[in-house]
Amino acid sequence: MRVSTALSAVVLASAGIGHAVLSHLDSDIARVDAFKDMKNRPRAGHGMNVLLVGTDGRDRVTEEERRRFRLGGAPCHCTDTMMIVHISADRERATVVSLPRDSYAETPGHTDRNTGERHEGHPLKLNAAYAEGGPQLTVRTVEAMTRVKIDHYLEVDFTSFMKTVDVLGGVRICTAQPLKDSYTGLDLPAGRHTLMGGQALQYVRSRHLDGASDLSRMKRQQRFMAATIDRATSSGILLNPMKFRDVTRAVLGSVRADKGFGTDELLALGRAMRNFSPSSSEFTTVPIGQMGYAVKGVGSTLKWDPAASGRLFTALREDRPLSVPKPVPRTPVERVPVDPKQIRVQVENGTEASGLGKRVDQELRATGFRTTGVPSNAKHPDVERTVVFYDPQWDNSAKSLAAALPGSELRVERGRGPTLLVTVGAAHKEVRPVKPEEPPQETGAVVRGDEVVCGKE
Repeated sequence: MRVSTALSAVVLASAGIGHAVLSHLDSDIARVDAFKDMKNRPRAGHGMNVLLVGTDGRDRVTEEERRRFRLGGAPCHCTDTMMIVHISADRERATVVSLPRDSYAETPGHTDRNTGERHEGHPLKLNAAYAEGGPQLTVRTVEAMTRVKIDHYLEVDFTSFMKTVDVLGGVRICTAQPLKDSYTGLDLPAGRHTLMGGQALQYVRSRHLDGASDLSRMKRQQRFMAATIDRATSSGILLNPMKFRDVTRAVLGSVRADKGFGTDELLALGRAMRNFSPSSSEFTTVPIGQMGYAVKGVGSTLKWDPAASGRLFTALREDRPLSVPKPVPRTPVERVPVDPKQIRVQVENGTEASGLGKRVDQELRATGFRTTGVPSNAKHPDVERTVVFYDPQWDNSAKSLAAALPGSELRVERGRGPTLLVTVGAAHKEVRPVKPEEPPQETGAVVRGDEVVCGKE
C-alpha cells in the first residue's frame, strides 16, 4: 500500500515538502472514472477503503523482459491481483484483504465496455469483471459482494511493480521450502533472498508451486507487501529526496487512480502513514466456504463462506481490527526452516547432573519438538558443550533444533536417520522458543505484517 499508492506522499510529508510539489506529482497520475453513474451504493463506513487492483498490463515491458520473466504475449486485460486496503479512521492501522481472482461473483446489470452490449447481472469469476466492464464494473461487483463502500480505486500494472521494487533496491523474502514454477520461471532455493523487480514479479505471480494455486499465491503477495512496507520504512528511503524522486517516477508512471484521489488525499494519507510499520498492518484472505464450486459457463470457482466473510467485512465497515495484538514474549522467538512438530529428537544426558536429560526432553517437547519422552544417559558423561548429531539428509531439521539450544554444536552422523540425537552438555542453559519461518495459514486467518517479515540478520 505504501509503495504503490502513497509512498510519494509519505516522503513528502516526512520531508516537509509542500503542497505545490505534490500538486505537480498529482498531475502525473493517469485518471479513471471508476465511480461514474454509480447508484445504490453501500453506506459509507469509518476509515478509508481503497480497491487495489494489479492488472496484467505489460505495454511498456521490453521483449527481453517478456522472455526472461515469461510474461507471454498479449495481456488478457484482466485483474491479476485484487485487494481491499482499509486505512483506519485514526490512521494508525492498515488492513489488507485479498479477494481471490477465481471467486464466484455475480455482476450487477451493465454495458459491456468492449461491445456496447447491455448485460443483465450474471455469474462469473471475480477477475473477469474487469475484462467485461473495466474499473467501474469491478468496483460495483466488489461492493455488491462485500457491502463495503470503496472510497478510492488504484490500479498498478506489471511495469510499475517491477520498477518500484528495483528503485527500492530489492525486497527481502524468506522461504522454508524451495520455490520452483515452470510457468513463471521462478526458481528459489530455501532461505533468504533479496528479489529485484522481475524476480519479485515471478514470486507474486506464481500459481503452480503447490496444490493450493491462487490461495498460496495470495499468501505470498501478502508476505511481499509486508516486506515492502518493512523495506520502505526501515531503510531511510522515505527521507532521501533523490530516492523519493526515483520512486515517484517509477510508481506514478504506471498507475491509474480515480479522479477523487488527489493532492489533498495524498498529503493527508502521507502524514497519517508516517508512523505505520509492519506491526500496525494486518493481512487476510476472504474465508472460502467451498473450493471447486462448479458454475455452468464459468467453470470451477471459489465460493466465499457467507458467515465468516460477513464478519470480516462488518469489521471493515465498523473500522475494527481483525486480530488482537499478541503479547510480546519475554524470550524472542526465532524463525527456523523446519516446523519443530516435524522433528523427532532423542535426548541424552551428557553430564553427571541428575535429571538434566529429562528436563531438556520436556522443554523441547513444550517448544513443539517430537521428543521420544525417554531420555538416556551418555556412555561418557563428561560433555561440556551440547551436541546435536544428525544425518546430512536432515540438515535443516538439525539447524532448527540447534537454534532452540543456544551454544550447541552440530555434528554429522551418517546413517542416523530422521531421529536427531541431543547430547546435553554441562554448559546448557536454556531451550529457546522457535517457530517455522512460514507458519501454516488457513483461508480467513489473520496475520500482522511483522509476523511475515523476515527476521533481521
